[in-house]
Amino acid sequence: MDVITTIGRRKTSVARIHMKAGTGKISVNNKDFQTYFPILTHQNLALQPLKLLQAETSYDINANIDGGGITGQADALKLAIARALTEINAENKSVLKTHQLLTRDPRMVERKKFGQKKARKRFQFSKR
Repeated sequence: MDVITTIGRRKTSVARIHMKAGTGKISVNNKDFQTYFPILTHQNLALQPLKLLQAETSYDINANIDGGGITGQADALKLAIARALTEINAENKSVLKTHQLLTRDPRMVERKKFGQKKARKRFQFSKR
């Protein structure tokens, strides 16, 4: 198996990963996975596709993540890993698709409009 390169996005985060057969070593931006994502919820979110297919110790992953916050980055990494697993084995696609791991979450921050405090919040209205 060669090195498989995929990309995942969420909000403004972009995760580019290089996956190859190995022992389960994961590094994110040249740091250890547990160091980069110290919260257990984010760790479980990012590794969800691997846990679903019982492949946690089968692949080495080197990820470069840019932009956004830590939750968006974990979600982007999840999508990139799921895409790489489908590229490795096409039979994985149906399993990952039923758990909605191959769908890019389209929700983005709504822009602020002029004449308003925020995207939807308005300034206080005064009748007199």
